[in-house]
Amino acid sequence: MDLEIGGKVAIVTGSARGIGAATARRLAQEGAKVIVNDILAEQAGATAAALRAEGLQAHCIVADITRAAEVQRLVDETVAHFGGVHILVNNAGFPRDKYLVKMSEEDWDLVMGVMLKGAFLVTKAVMPRLIEQGWGRVINISSRAHFGNPTQANYSAAKAGLIGMAKALAIEEGRYGITVNCVAPGFIETEMVQALATYETIKERAIQMQPVKRVGRPGDIADAVAFLASERAGFISGEVVHVTGGRYG
Repeated sequence: MDLEIGGKVAIVTGSARGIGAATARRLAQEGAKVIVNDILAEQAGATAAALRAEGLQAHCIVADITRAAEVQRLVDETVAHFGGVHILVNNAGFPRDKYLVKMSEEDWDLVMGVMLKGAFLVTKAVMPRLIEQGWGRVINISSRAHFGNPTQANYSAAKAGLIGMAKALAIEEGRYGITVNCVAPGFIETEMVQALATYETIKERAIQMQPVKRVGRPGDIADAVAFLASERAGFISGEVVHVTGGRYG
């Protein structure tokens, strides 16, 4: 199936590694020109270089998406380098898991700042260009955690917020040929997850609770994102695609 995104320009935040890197690669394989964005300069540069070594079009821009000035630089440099922007994947995020009574204000603010404020700032900076050209795709990477997880009040709230934001923007921007959707991953085996001390316990529990008895892979999420970014998904907006192996609650 031709997704018809060849030549489109995509920004993928938090794409130095994991789901973001897999998404950048998948979009580039479909012919998109991809911006690898992260604050991890060395890893982001290596990811972009690896894509170019595969004959794909990729460029690294290191920028902190919690700062409006850096976000504007990210968008301006994207346009200067690739000539425009058409697709935005709001992927950047990380957990700071603790029970609420032990969760600090910093734990809350860091998670909200990157995932929710960051998505707001980048989407706001990109949107005028999408409106002007009459075509755009915004995909927020939410999580099955939007249903709620213990020790993840901050993370669950941020991921639920990304869904609410997507639904609101789908209504606002649909008239301009712009769709806004979410992908909600379940248990995905990434470097960050594998580094957790409780990784094996979390993995075993997740597989037990999933109808599909295998771990999720970053490529599973990347495939869903690529479809939502495509012409084939032009009549889908305001939706949440759960990529969870059938697990919801």
